[in-house]
Amino acid sequence: MRHARGLAVSLFALMASPAVCFAAIIGGTYYAPQYDYREFFAATDGRQFQVVLAGNPFPGIDPAVVARDLLPAMQSAKPRPALTFTYDKPSPPTRPDYRLVLVFDPANNLNSDPVCAGVPPRFRPGTPGRFYVYAIYCRNDQAMSQTTAWTDATGPTDPRIERLFRELFPVIFSEQQNRWALADPNLR
Repeated sequence: MRHARGLAVSLFALMASPAVCFAAIIGGTYYAPQYDYREFFAATDGRQFQVVLAGNPFPGIDPAVVARDLLPAMQSAKPRPALTFTYDKPSPPTRPDYRLVLVFDPANNLNSDPVCAGVPPRFRPGTPGRFYVYAIYCRNDQAMSQTTAWTDATGPTDPRIERLFRELFPVIFSEQQNRWALADPNLR
C-alpha cells in the first residue's frame, strides 16, 4: 500500500514538473522563407539591436517605467549573439533595418508585415495579471519571424517576464532556421 502511494506521489510530481519548468507559453511560430539565423547573427553580433514596444502590458504603470524595467530582463535573456538591446533608432539608419517589435495585447487579426512596414498596430483589451506579447523580428518592412508568448505577471520586474524572454528568444531567433536549400541546387 505504501509503495503504491509513493508511486502515485512520484507520478504526480512528474506530471507537474513541466508546469514548473516552463514559465511561458509560446504560441505558433512563422518563419519567412528568407529567414536565416546566420544573417541575424551577422547583423547583430557586437552591435546594438533596436526593440520597438507597441502598447502597454501593464496599463496601471507608466509606459516609460515599463520600458525601462523590461530592457534589463530582455538583456539578461538575450540570444546568443553579443548584442545589446536598445530602444534607440540607429544613427545613421542601417540598411537593412533589423529590429524586434513587441506588440502587447495585439488585436486577434493583427498581421506582422504591416507592423514591420510601420502601420500602427491595433490592440485588444488586456487581461489583468497576464503579460501577452506578439514578437515580430523585422527586416525592413518584412517579417522574418513571429510568435506569441504569454505568462502571468504582476508588473514589469516580475521574474516570470525574464523567463518568458529566455523561452521566447530561441524561438523568434531560431538557430534551426537556415536557407540551406538556396545554397545547394540539389535541394531546390
